[in-house]
Amino acid sequence: MSRRQPQIKVQAFLANLPMFSEMHGADLDRIAASTLPHYAEKGQTICHCGDPCTGFHLVVYGQVKLGFTSPQGVEKVVEIVRPGQSFGEALMFLDAPYLVFAQALSDSMLLHVAKQAVFDELARDPGFARRMLSGLSRRLHGLVRDVEAYTLRSSQERVIGYLLAELPDGANGDPAEVHLSAGKSVIASRLNMTPEHFSRILHELGNAGLIEIHGRLVRIPDLKRLRGDA
Repeated sequence: MSRRQPQIKVQAFLANLPMFSEMHGADLDRIAASTLPHYAEKGQTICHCGDPCTGFHLVVYGQVKLGFTSPQGVEKVVEIVRPGQSFGEALMFLDAPYLVFAQALSDSMLLHVAKQAVFDELARDPGFARRMLSGLSRRLHGLVRDVEAYTLRSSQERVIGYLLAELPDGANGDPAEVHLSAGKSVIASRLNMTPEHFSRILHELGNAGLIEIHGRLVRIPDLKRLRGDA
């Protein structure tokens, strides 16, 4: 993979994440010593449902989808993990295998932090436990919001909500642009709808003048108007 170089400094990357932000250099060195890089090409599976959880993963660059396949062979995307985000923490404490699979949506680099290193740090630093619980609580809150959206919000509202959530940080002016970095089928599964339904809603929003579609680029002429329809 062409993006494997240059290598990152693991300690520096960890230091910029909320979970590790209050750690001293020696603490980060201990975590980094038990952290291994993992490179995955687009479409490559990082872990399978049922695999043992030996730690958790942090995404450095790229995107990773978490999902499962029903007995009927239908894939359901649970989450799209982006740079600076992580997955697998909760399973470490449950001592349970992966309940979902993880697959790279683009060429990606991840860091795998060993479970024992995390447990050692939790015993050493109560503050680290608080920060990790904060991250897990945010993840749980996000899952609750998802369930609420599936049951109480219309398909159009879910699509608009997704577009607004994908806006770059600080994007408050008009026009705004969203790049659909994940494929439409992945986004549709994430929003609990079929790809055809997702495409139809995008076209309906386009016909209403709320968005303009240029391939994977979605242009939003009037953010206030789009938010009013959410």
